[in-house]
Amino acid sequence: MDRERYHRQLILDGFGTTAQDKLLNSNVLVIGAGGLGCPALQYLTAAGIGRIGLADGDVVSLSNLHRQVLFATTDIGKLKTDVATERLAAINPEVFIQSYPFFVTRNNILELIADYDVVIDATDNFESRYLINDACVLLKKPLIFAAVSGYEGQLAIFNLADENGITTNYRDLFPVPPAKGEIPNCSENGVIGVLPGIIGTMQAAEAIKIITGIGKPLKNKILNYNLLEQSFYEIEVTPAPANSYVLPKDSSSFLKMNFGNQKADIKKSVIEIDISELEDIRQKKNTLLIDVRESHEVPQLNRGEFKQFPMSALQNLLNEEIVEDHIILICQHGIRSLSAAEYLHEKYGNEKNIYSLKGGIARWKNFFTS
Repeated sequence: MDRERYHRQLILDGFGTTAQDKLLNSNVLVIGAGGLGCPALQYLTAAGIGRIGLADGDVVSLSNLHRQVLFATTDIGKLKTDVATERLAAINPEVFIQSYPFFVTRNNILELIADYDVVIDATDNFESRYLINDACVLLKKPLIFAAVSGYEGQLAIFNLADENGITTNYRDLFPVPPAKGEIPNCSENGVIGVLPGIIGTMQAAEAIKIITGIGKPLKNKILNYNLLEQSFYEIEVTPAPANSYVLPKDSSSFLKMNFGNQKADIKKSVIEIDISELEDIRQKKNTLLIDVRESHEVPQLNRGEFKQFPMSALQNLLNEEIVEDHIILICQHGIRSLSAAEYLHEKYGNEKNIYSLKGGIARWKNFFTS
C-alpha cells in the first residue's frame, strides 16, 4: 500500500489502516459508465478499491460530455470502457480495473456479478434496473441504486439488512416495470450536468461505507435530492405486501423473467433499422416519415419530408388514419420511436410495415444536419 496516496484517509478518526485494508481487498462492480458511473468510478479508484469492474457497451458521444467528465471531445466514437480504463489507471495504478465492454443482459449478469462484493447500478433505463435488482436479490449482493432526471436525484441501498434484519429491494419501491414510454428517462426529459456528478459521488460514498463499516449506509431508505433548492429528504422503504411482485428463485427462473425489454418483447412487425435501411425504405412508394419528438427539440427536420406527432400527444397519431404502407418513426435516441411503433402495430397489425430508427437522430446526426 502506498501510504502517502491514502494519507488523508488513514489519519481520519475511525478509519485508519483497518478501513483502508478493507477497501484494498474489496471488489466493486459499476454497471454503466454514464453520468452516474463516471464520478463513482473516479472516486472509488482514488479511494483505493482493490478491484473495480466496469460494464458498459456504449461509445462516447458529444451529448455525453456535459455530465460524463471522465471523457473528452477527442474520445467521441471510442468505447467508454476503453477510455475509462485508461483514465482510471492514470488516477490510481494500484487499482485493478476489469473492463466488460458490453451491456448487461439476463444471459450474462449472474456470472458477471458473482465475484463482486457490492454492485452499483449507474444505468438510466428501467429494464436494466429491474434486471440488476433481481440478479442482486438472487445472489444476495448489496445494490447501490441511483436515478437522476431534470434537477432531482434519488439514492438508495437495497438487498442489505438493516439493524432490525429487514431487507428490501427495488421492487418494494416499484413492484413492476412501468409501461413502455410511460416515464421518460433523462435522454428524453433532460438533466442538468452537475446532478449525476453529485449523485454518482454519493453512490461511491455509500460503497465505501458498506465496505469499511463506517457511518450509517442508506439501508431501506431512499434519499431524494433537489438541486434547485439544495434540499434533501428521506423516505423509509418497507417490504411491499405479499404477492405485489415475483422474484426469481433460481437461475433457471431468472432467465425466464420479463424485465420490460422493449426489443425482446416487441412484435416482429416492428423493425429497428439503421440509416442506410431508412434511405432504402424511404425511396419506396407509400412511405411516411414521422418525427415523434417534441416541437422544441433540435435539430429541426424538414417538415416537407417528416410529419411531426410528438410522443406527448400520442393519441393524435393513433387517431390519424395513415394510408401509407411503410411507416418510419424517429426520435432523438430511438426510444420513443420504438414505443410509438408498438402502439401503431397494435392499431394496424400486419397491414403495414412499421419501422423505428435505431439510435435515433443522436446516432445519425451527420445525416440529419449535413
